[in-house]
Amino acid sequence: MKSPTFSRGAAPAADQPASRDPAEPPSKSQRKRDMLELQQLGESLAQLPRARIDLLDVPEALRDALREWARLRSFEGRRRHAQYIGKLMRKVDPEPLRQALLEATGESRAAVARLHQLEDWRERLLADDSALAELVREHPGAPVQELRQCLRAARAERAAGKPPRQFRLLYQHLKTLLLPEAPAADPAQHPTDDHDDALLPD
Repeated sequence: MKSPTFSRGAAPAADQPASRDPAEPPSKSQRKRDMLELQQLGESLAQLPRARIDLLDVPEALRDALREWARLRSFEGRRRHAQYIGKLMRKVDPEPLRQALLEATGESRAAVARLHQLEDWRERLLADDSALAELVREHPGAPVQELRQCLRAARAERAAGKPPRQFRLLYQHLKTLLLPEAPAADPAQHPTDDHDDALLPD
């Protein structure tokens, strides 16, 4: 009886690992893992203090969903809401949010110190007109006109009890000025509406 023969250099097909084409879409299990990771990131963001959530550069629908988390008490209610947050998280870039979470949770002391610096400057600018002159002296390249306009709008916004859009935009201006290595604010995320100018004092 003859022994079976194999072609020299050829290995059985079963021994060859299946290669995945990089152009192929991720598998169903990979998509599921990615969605779960985004949902978990959203849950972590939802547990931040409200003031921190207000600083996040996210669409209003996601910001509202993150705020709503704290109001829910039942396990089932939070489970369903976490799934909703996860769906909204798929529409945003998660990397800036991961960094914001690291800063907010104090995992980087230097990052926390920078965050406090920005918040301190913002409050000083809103409370005292002379603070802008001081900021410009320390940072001659500061966009004075943009900062002045944003300050006036943020004060009017706060006085009117409006959502803190200009308040957050002021933070982004300061971040760009004081932390030039950080990504600048996306104007599309903070459009300036004409009706804001109507609130500005002459």
